[in-house]
This record gives sequence, C-alpha cells and structure tokens, in this order.
Amino acid sequence: MTPEQLITFATVAEHGNISHAALALHLSQPAVSGQLKLLQEEFGEPLYQRAGRGVRLTAAGEQLLGHAQRLRETFRQAQALRDALRGLERGTLRIGASTTPASYLLPYLIADFRQRYPDIVVSTENGNTAEIVAALGSLDIALIEGPPGQELPLGTRVTAWREDEIVAIVPSDHPLAAAGQAQTLQALGDYPLVLRESGSGVRQLVERAFARCGVAMRVGLEIAGVEGVKEAVRAGMGVGFVSAMSIRHEDGALRQLRIAPEPLTRRFSILMPHAATPSRVAARFFQLCAEQ
Repeated sequence: MTPEQLITFATVAEHGNISHAALALHLSQPAVSGQLKLLQEEFGEPLYQRAGRGVRLTAAGEQLLGHAQRLRETFRQAQALRDALRGLERGTLRIGASTTPASYLLPYLIADFRQRYPDIVVSTENGNTAEIVAALGSLDIALIEGPPGQELPLGTRVTAWREDEIVAIVPSDHPLAAAGQAQTLQALGDYPLVLRESGSGVRQLVERAFARCGVAMRVGLEIAGVEGVKEAVRAGMGVGFVSAMSIRHEDGALRQLRIAPEPLTRRFSILMPHAATPSRVAARFFQLCAEQ
C-alpha cells in the first residue's frame, strides 16, 4: 500500500467515476484501475463495486475512505506550505478553463500574470465546463462558463465573474442575415441548429432558453468546440450559438444575430477548489482576474 494508491482511491471516491478521477489526477484510466487493484489486493477484499458507469464503495471502502481523505488533505497542505515557503519566486500555478474563457480570455490573463511574476510555472487544462469541474481536484483555480453544477469538491469557492453574451451565427448569405441584427428563438427554431457537445456551458444555456420559450429544437449537428460550431455554420449545416467574443475577429463569412427580445447572457465563474488554504500564487491570479 502506497500514499499514491490511497490518494487515487480518495479521488475515485470523490468523483464516483474512474475516468473522471483519471482526468483529475492526470493519469490514464488503466493506471488508476491498476492502483485500485493493487490496493484491493493489499486489503484482501473488495473496496468498491461497479455501479452503472460509476463506482460505489463497499463497507470496507467506506472505512478506508476517511484515512485516504486525511492523507490527501495532508499532502495538499504540505504543497501549500511548500508554495508559501517559496513565495512567488518559484511557485507553480495550475489553471483550468472551459472552452470560451480558455480561448478568448485566458491567454491575455496569463500574459499579464507572467509580466508580473515571470518565474512562476503556469500550466493549463482546457475542456468543457463539466470536464473542468471534474478536474478541480488537481487544479489551483478554474474559470468556467455557465453554472458549475452540484458535484463540486468540498471547500470549493464559487465567485461570479464577467458577463458574456451568447449570439446566434449564420452564414452571411443566410436568409436570417438579411432579416435584421436580432432574431427570436421562434425564428431561429425554424432552421436546423448546430450545438456544442453535451457538458458545454453554451449548450446548457441555449437548451434552457428554448425550453422556457416552449420552442422545439431541431438539432442538425452536435459538434465539439467553438471553432467546430463556426466551421459547421460556414458549411451551411445550420444556425449555431457561440459567445459574442468568439467572433470579434471574424472575416465577414459569418453574421451574428442577437437574441430578441432580450439578449441571452450568462456569467463566467471563478472556482477556487482549495479556498480555505489557497496558495499565494493562486490568490494573486484570482486578484488579477477580479481586476479585469
């Protein structure tokens, strides 16, 4: 039995899913499964059982969980102490960001941060909102779009951040492009829709807006990533939905349409997974974000 096996076990129990735990730990799924197998062999009885697409702890696993969680928290506190002793000269910063802030805000934030603290080692992890929330255990701070959901690690602080507007996009020769700069969801619903993948903050917001209006969604294509949506719309696959900031440098091939009668807006959030004991580096990056 090793500390790594116990930390892995605690992370799997926290997420209830081996693949999500692997993402949070920056390990492959077979590596996580292998560590769990070795730990079970050490105890001589099952510590967890498969439950659908996730896992459920056995009675023995529940008994072990408290010890594993305390070990993991001790490890995190040791990391925080190390960063505090190093000050801001040799620290590290692990940032997670969902698609829109990762693409259109994070590069500028990191550039500003590095000007102030050039010796900090910054690493980033990108994904949709659900993926970043699942990876919080291995991050110092995260920037997400849309609501974070309910499955946040204990001790995570959620801070409302910037406002963002979601707009519809169509090719410049589309009938709606000549009909005005704003369109209702009823009008947009007459056409096939190009939507982001499940777990995307934009998709969640758009689906809720259509449901509130009682308008059926004709999904023409589901595709991952903002650029995927834009390319599919250019190809004539349907009406897409993206952040307004994602098309500020467009070449004219796409036309943006605001949602009427009220704009479709959302707030980005900053997540601090270890809010009680944040590193000095994470606290400084949080302060930088709050200034923007």
